[in-house]
Amino acid sequence: MRGNTLPDAIEVTYRILSYLPLEQAADAIAGEQTTGTFTKVAGESPELHRRHRARILDLTPISEDLSAPLPGARGRENGVLRAGLVRIGYPLVNSGASLTRTLAFISGNLYELSELAGIKLLDIDFPEEFGTAYPPAPHGITGTRKLVGRPSGVILGTIVKPNIGLAARDYYQVVRELGLAGLDFIKDDEVNADCPPTPLRDRVPQIIRALDEVESETGRRPLYAFNISDEVDHMLASADYIAEAGGKCVMVNTAIVGIPALCAVRRHTDLVIHGHLAGFAAASRHPNLGMGFTAFQKLARFAGVDHLHVGGFQSKFFVEDTETAANVKAVRTPLLGGRECLPVVSSAQWAGTAPTTWQHTGTDDLLVLAGGGILGHPGGPDAGARSMRQAWEAVAAGVSLPDAAKEHGELAAALAHFG
Repeated sequence: MRGNTLPDAIEVTYRILSYLPLEQAADAIAGEQTTGTFTKVAGESPELHRRHRARILDLTPISEDLSAPLPGARGRENGVLRAGLVRIGYPLVNSGASLTRTLAFISGNLYELSELAGIKLLDIDFPEEFGTAYPPAPHGITGTRKLVGRPSGVILGTIVKPNIGLAARDYYQVVRELGLAGLDFIKDDEVNADCPPTPLRDRVPQIIRALDEVESETGRRPLYAFNISDEVDHMLASADYIAEAGGKCVMVNTAIVGIPALCAVRRHTDLVIHGHLAGFAAASRHPNLGMGFTAFQKLARFAGVDHLHVGGFQSKFFVEDTETAANVKAVRTPLLGGRECLPVVSSAQWAGTAPTTWQHTGTDDLLVLAGGGILGHPGGPDAGARSMRQAWEAVAAGVSLPDAAKEHGELAAALAHFG
């Protein structure tokens, strides 16, 4: 069942561990996820297998990271632990061009297989049919730049803090201050959706009023991402309400609500969808289990996100800078020839992380979010926003931050305070 290509197939790359021969472990995936079970059953004709069974396209043994095998793996007593990269082709005829149906094949019961001591879904190559079934998101990088009036240069934003608990009237003051500070983008925290402390219908009018005033006074209107993450019917109703109120962007916790729910939101609205990764680490953090970012970001982009979080540089979380850089590259890589998506860099970002971000990405086609790095600036949010802009302008001009700080007090204060 080995070959290099499988016409009209969804090709999936896994990293697997097994105490059994790798070919046997890979074959268990191909069989269980398509035509097989633990025993032969009536109807398993050669023709059925030829048309519907997944095939092993490539299998490459690897030697790195054989730690922490999953419990319950067959062969543990006498076998030798092996690792490999396996690429499996799933016939498109099985699922059709449906993300939800496809996920059942490529990421269903395979994690439970006792033949495996580890499995992580790393990448997915989709056939052209998915491009027809899932139109590109309407905004992406180009549309977002147009909405915020930032045709070039990094797009800078922040998160309303405290995460939750502010009164509705507080949002007016906070958003007005942040907007007047020159920020391009402001968003709700991932935990602050339509929650009881300050429901959407209480805070949205206050935020829209603040944005209206900022636009009137400065000629520029920040884009605000309202967190609508919830059950599907509630998200759709919230998106309608926000659009009617004058909002342009909603935020969805992509891994929590799931790909099918994200698809439903996109089909329902043409608002900008800001995709957050809250909860994704449960599937991604361990090297021997779950799903990697490269695969997930493709699912999220087909499902319709205009923006997608990628992690942060010098982050407060576990992610390494090299991994964040790889995530940025993945999101910027065309998908079936297009589907541009704005990478969102966040988590402990401040003026001092601009050089590292530039070094690792080589681009300012980014939305960089700084919560504490702006709101925690000793001069206040206005000075924090200025320090971020000053840092990125210096980086783009090839000027070191210490040299730029000689001309900019806000940047100098940030370097002294955070550095």
